[in-house]
Amino acid sequence: MEPEEGSETARLLQSFERRFLAARTLRSFPWQSLEEKLRTSSDSELLLDILQKTVKHPVCIRHPPSVKYTQSFLLELIKKHEVVHAEPLDELYEALAEVLTTEEPTQCHRSYVLPSGDSVTLSESTAIVSHGTTGLVTWDAALYLAEWAIENPAAFKRRTVLELGSGAGLTGVVICKTCHPRAYIFSDCHSRVLKQLRGNVLLNGLPLEPEATADSESPLVTVAQLDWDEATVPQLSAFQPDIVIAADVLYCPEVTLALVGVLQRLSACQRDRVPDVYVACTMRNPETCQLFTTELGRATIRWEAVPPHSQKLFPYEEHSEMAVLRLML
Repeated sequence: MEPEEGSETARLLQSFERRFLAARTLRSFPWQSLEEKLRTSSDSELLLDILQKTVKHPVCIRHPPSVKYTQSFLLELIKKHEVVHAEPLDELYEALAEVLTTEEPTQCHRSYVLPSGDSVTLSESTAIVSHGTTGLVTWDAALYLAEWAIENPAAFKRRTVLELGSGAGLTGVVICKTCHPRAYIFSDCHSRVLKQLRGNVLLNGLPLEPEATADSESPLVTVAQLDWDEATVPQLSAFQPDIVIAADVLYCPEVTLALVGVLQRLSACQRDRVPDVYVACTMRNPETCQLFTTELGRATIRWEAVPPHSQKLFPYEEHSEMAVLRLML
């Protein structure tokens, strides 16, 4: 029997579903609430429901998350069960046995549930740094910017969006699915990132040009190789963006300086219509953030912090300090 929508049990199941699909961190799960719920229940139906919403979820069957992550999750679930129930739950041990015999691939999947009920699935590296780049995984500011976009769809509707440093593609795919842009240009410079990025765009049903048709409801989607140090004014001008975005690209001085440089060139090639620019960042290193704002001042690019959005839709580190900056080129 399905828990009644809006009930405490339904909310707990939804929380487990969203967090497991995203395959990010076990710390974010409401383990204490689960243990309290199990203590007041004499049967194991709740755990079986959680199993169906997580490891046995149709999305996870089609696009499996990391084997190590799934194994750790099942071990924690078994531990919570054993604390309050003497009898083992066969289904949990069977699921664990299955994952213990599965080899960990170099790629896994992460999926995110949108407010519409639709989901976004990304193929990502199982390692934070792989092939000499950090662009093969999704970072927190990409999720934060995607949340902001969902709350502010008018900023993107029927407009051409250029994303700088798209990485795994989370923000762009969410915007394409929820904000109805006219065209979306994913961009990055690393060949491995670009290959994975194209795969993720297609995985989420977004046709890439030239397969896209003019009368399609989907935006015209392009994946472009763009090196910030080498990008020329004519190359940037050809994109003709109405809005430029970037997420979690302020992680070292060299990249920060390159970003300011490409923004200056974008400003120079858009004299008739200056694009709106939004940069989402995680405040990891105050010196890097200070360098960015200082260099913006030297380039006479004004900026302001955008008010934080109200709803957290995706699971990411609870204590991460993030912001979206609006730049005036």
